[in-house]
Amino acid sequence: MKSWSAPEIPSLPSATKAPTVFCTSRRGPVPTPRAGETARLYVCGITPYDATHLGHAATYVAFDILVRLWKDAGIDVVYVQNTTDVDDPLLERANATGVDWRELAAEQIELFHTDMEALRVVPPQSYIGAVESIDLVVDAVEQLLAAGHAYTLENGDVYYRIATELDPPFGFESRLDREAMLEVFAERGGDPETPGKEDPLDALLWRAAREGEPSWDGRSLGAGRPGWHIECAVIAGKYAGFPLTVQGGGSDLVFPHHEMCAAHATALTGKPFAETFMHTGMVGYEGHKMSKSRGNLVLVSKLRAAGTDPMAIRLVLLAHHYRSDWMYEDALLASAEARLASWRVAASRRSGVPAKKVLTDLRLSLADDLDTTTALDVLDNWAAGVLDEPADEDTTTVVAAIDALLGVKL
Repeated sequence: MKSWSAPEIPSLPSATKAPTVFCTSRRGPVPTPRAGETARLYVCGITPYDATHLGHAATYVAFDILVRLWKDAGIDVVYVQNTTDVDDPLLERANATGVDWRELAAEQIELFHTDMEALRVVPPQSYIGAVESIDLVVDAVEQLLAAGHAYTLENGDVYYRIATELDPPFGFESRLDREAMLEVFAERGGDPETPGKEDPLDALLWRAAREGEPSWDGRSLGAGRPGWHIECAVIAGKYAGFPLTVQGGGSDLVFPHHEMCAAHATALTGKPFAETFMHTGMVGYEGHKMSKSRGNLVLVSKLRAAGTDPMAIRLVLLAHHYRSDWMYEDALLASAEARLASWRVAASRRSGVPAKKVLTDLRLSLADDLDTTTALDVLDNWAAGVLDEPADEDTTTVVAAIDALLGVKL
């Protein structure tokens, strides 16, 4: 599947060290690769049944910062992202609106791409859909069945056995106890009450064909379509390779999605799924987490259509640390627009703050778990120091750094 267009990233003087990031499974900071090494990044993509909201954008901008810092440190990046272009929410929305599910998916994927381009997010080299990965999923599920790590119900549905012995073991990432797992599993797409399952937490690998639903040839599995978690496991393995340097996504994916992805992948390969698990906080609006089911969405496309500068939207996101939960309100956008305006004034003047100091402080803050909030303070200080003199070479360097490291075009 085609990805979106890449922004040009200016090169900066010298190189910096790779950032340290917070790993969910280790509950603390971990280093990432050094110059000359390769970083393998997999970030879970959208289910394309509605437009990009600020919660989505916050996640993809956060990992965009990581990619930019890796590149600045001289690290080669293999970046893979999926899109779940066949799944229950998509089919339900298509049925409710009377639109063919394929048409709806294509429309929303295109809108997502235009949002990402507007926000100047570096695209993945491999942008892979679930539908184009059917053969990979069938191969994987057949392998899990043959190894005894999966079983088939009477209706043809295939489930993964969480009792499978793994290293690292199931549950290592989320660290939830069984009671909490069961509660979250039911809330986030799981089916603990399905009759015939060996364990309520066993996850669907292959859904046998149902009347009125799309299905594909599953060879020995019979006609059907992929489960959610196995999709990401096989796409990550095929296009990025294990172990991933970083597996990324929103904190609402820690369990069951990322835990199940890791279990499926390790059962298939004997290798750890990822060295580091990174998760972004949740963005809320009107007192609740922003979600399609609740309908309290602030859409990037609608902000853009209303004339909002995408760089101001990006600054709203960067003003919050990627791991924090926060509530959106209109005042945040007004503040970001004022900040953007002040930086653009500074881009046409010389500042009393030397570029070398700005660049050093900017890199140091971002290397500390992508601390964009401190990075913005560094640049506010630079902008506040403008002199009534024309822009010079120092100004050019700072403007390039803002673009290269933060993705903000002045």
